[in-house]
Amino acid sequence: MSLRRRLTLSLCTILVLFSINVGTHFWGSYARQESMLAYRSSVTAAQLSTDAAQLLENQRQQILVLETLRETTGDMLDGDELADAEADIASIDSKLTELGALTSEVTRPQYEKLQQASRYLLDSWLAFYRNFNDPDFDSDIDDPLPFVETLEHLRQLEQRQAFIAAQRSTIIDRTIALTDRITVIGFVATIFLTALLGFYLLRYTKRSLKRLKRGTERIGMGDLDYRIADFDDRGELGDLAKAFNDMSDKMRRAIEDVRRAKDDADDANAAKSRFLANVSHELRTPLNAIIGYSEMLQDELEDPGEVDREQFRDDLEKIVRSGRQLLALINDILDLSKIETGKMTLHLETFAAGDILQQVCDAMTPMLRERNNQLYRPDWSQLPPLYADATRFRQIFLNLLSNACKFTRDGEVHLTAACYQKDGADWLRCTVRDTGIGMDAAQQARIFDAFVQAENAISANYGGTGLGLAICREYCTLMGGHISVRSTPGAGSEFTVELPVKVRESAPASA
Repeated sequence: MSLRRRLTLSLCTILVLFSINVGTHFWGSYARQESMLAYRSSVTAAQLSTDAAQLLENQRQQILVLETLRETTGDMLDGDELADAEADIASIDSKLTELGALTSEVTRPQYEKLQQASRYLLDSWLAFYRNFNDPDFDSDIDDPLPFVETLEHLRQLEQRQAFIAAQRSTIIDRTIALTDRITVIGFVATIFLTALLGFYLLRYTKRSLKRLKRGTERIGMGDLDYRIADFDDRGELGDLAKAFNDMSDKMRRAIEDVRRAKDDADDANAAKSRFLANVSHELRTPLNAIIGYSEMLQDELEDPGEVDREQFRDDLEKIVRSGRQLLALINDILDLSKIETGKMTLHLETFAAGDILQQVCDAMTPMLRERNNQLYRPDWSQLPPLYADATRFRQIFLNLLSNACKFTRDGEVHLTAACYQKDGADWLRCTVRDTGIGMDAAQQARIFDAFVQAENAISANYGGTGLGLAICREYCTLMGGHISVRSTPGAGSEFTVELPVKVRESAPASA
């Protein structure tokens, strides 16, 4: 028999004994509780019966006195006295109703008789009070039979309840004594059996555990060729020995995984090298433009002829545009560096989201004209103020609209924004949709990674470093929101940015 079966059998035996102990304990507790409830019910019923009998007696005496006064003096009852009398009768009826709530199925016939007799008696008393001032009312209130019958039924009910309570108390006391004996016997048996099984299992496993200990020590010292062989246990201990033997093989595989991880790190370095190559190209392009146009302007100034001011201004604008392009690229690299080192912080302020979006759209006008694209934008005057980082918000949509224009020619770009409720808070959803080249599922899965573009050929055909969307994702996460993409090859892309209207204060983000 394996160790698992031995342990299972021992545990089941102990659990059965323990369950018996627990069951008898709760049985005894329940019996004690029932005994206490029966006692309380008996005491309460007796008290209610006494109170009801006393109230009936007092009311009977009061009615007889009033009947005598009515016949001899002709006194009348005023409204307050009638209300007090009705309240007294209602109190008697309430006592009898409470007594009925304590009535069991055995005493139900006696209570029904009491209820019938008391109802007739109380109704006749109510009729007496309500017609007291009517001289034509003929009362049979002097008849003692209904009153005596009600008291007799009340005493019969009280005696019956007391007898049943005594019987229940006797039965419950016997049950309590029996459960106490069973609990003590089961407790002693559980202790004895637990000690016996523990000694047997300890003796059974001691020898096998020693062999396992020697094997783990050898493997732990680096002897991966060692095997725990000829193990006579075919249960869990045997499986454990096999697991230790497999561990050395897994450690060999782990070493191979480390080598593969090193190769992956080398691939990552290669990706960064490609990124540096792209960055170098992107840096050289505006730098060449700046240097080239600067040299042209310098040569033009050295010419003896008159300076063409219009051409001079165009060349200066190209220098400024190239400088801004270079500055934007450097800022992207610096921002990504801050994000990776966890030093990126937010400057939270309240601003008009519609105004920022309008400014971004206006900034895209030259690029839209260059690519012959149409930008469609609704009226954003109804958008609520946004409490967030205005600079990061602007940069997100500058990057998204720039990408939409770059990958779309002779097409359309749509920018929409609307508010909605989520989890009791206000959120802003902005969507940038274009009719450009689109992406497949594999490309969509990696476009938000830093240093990565959808395809290597895209960098050569369209330019860029692969940082824009990665920075957009990090900014959205930093402000408590998120960005998602849907795209179809050849049919355009749709980027959706969702941000809370009120961004919470947060610590610097980390990559």
